[in-house]
Amino acid sequence: MNLLLTAAAAAEPSLAGSLVSLLVMIIPFGLIFYFMLVRPQKKEQKRMNEMLSALETGDVVLTTSGFYGVVIDITDDTVIVEFGNNKNCRIPMAKSAIAQVEKPDNQ
Repeated sequence: MNLLLTAAAAAEPSLAGSLVSLLVMIIPFGLIFYFMLVRPQKKEQKRMNEMLSALETGDVVLTTSGFYGVVIDITDDTVIVEFGNNKNCRIPMAKSAIAQVEKPDNQ
């Protein structure tokens, strides 16, 4: 009977030690995950929101599909973009489909 009690008492400190070592490994991996994945994604999302909030009519935009166009009209979630020299090629699209904005040079 004493043998079982000493075996159980000896197992408890190793369990606590393994939990501490597990936490010592999880915390650095959590920090690496945050700084390599979560933080850059939030930074990119903030940059995109700032870019889209500064969008004005007359700006040249690059869409996510690779087309360049000029913004004709802006509403809450959509923009009307004119593509090419043809004035009849005006397409409404979501603001989220804009990948890049270039301000026109007013010189």
